[in-house]
Amino acid sequence: MKYKSVFDIIGPVMIGPSSSHTAGAARIGRVARSLFNRKPDWAIVSLYGSFAKTYKGHGTDVAIIAGLLDFDTSDPRLPEAMDIAKKENMNVTFVEEEAVTDHPNTARIKMGDSEGEMELVGISIGGGKIEILELNGFELRLSGHHPAILVVHDDKFGAIASVSNVLAAHQINIGHMEVSRKEVGSTALMTIEVDQNIGQDILDEITQLDHVTRVTKIAD
Repeated sequence: MKYKSVFDIIGPVMIGPSSSHTAGAARIGRVARSLFNRKPDWAIVSLYGSFAKTYKGHGTDVAIIAGLLDFDTSDPRLPEAMDIAKKENMNVTFVEEEAVTDHPNTARIKMGDSEGEMELVGISIGGGKIEILELNGFELRLSGHHPAILVVHDDKFGAIASVSNVLAAHQINIGHMEVSRKEVGSTALMTIEVDQNIGQDILDEITQLDHVTRVTKIAD
């Protein structure tokens, strides 16, 4: 792996003890919260590999809960996240899984409330960096370290080009884009990381495009 700066090696400003097991876990939880767009009433967190073996000692469970509460890695409230979650009636259950995954620091979060549910899989790759690999059954690759939009759309000709054209018209540069679909001609998910935060007016414009059903933003 290539590092762009010393901060990729030593990790982010954070409440410890571990950049991969604490800061990375908190970021997975916070991206999940951002995608869900509200505080969940409940969450079931399945931990795999090293996460499952050491999560209590490294505070992985506390960190994920902190992320679900929308706390940053350096938030002084992070160590008290479990107590805060209980006070806010957010019920979080942790499950130690024995299945072997491609990455040792893997978490699957299923969360919801009376309005809906969401499920994602995230990995902590070191130095506080993460990747989201799955969202509601769609495969993707989302770092969580750049502004991004997720566009749910029909798998139709021209859908990708129409979204790209809107971003180009507003001089929004695309840093990374991936498209995932469960089957040809069904629903697809467009993951677009960009160089700057996107305003609500642009999101509304994309939402109104043909074949687009939902747009979710992740701010940097």
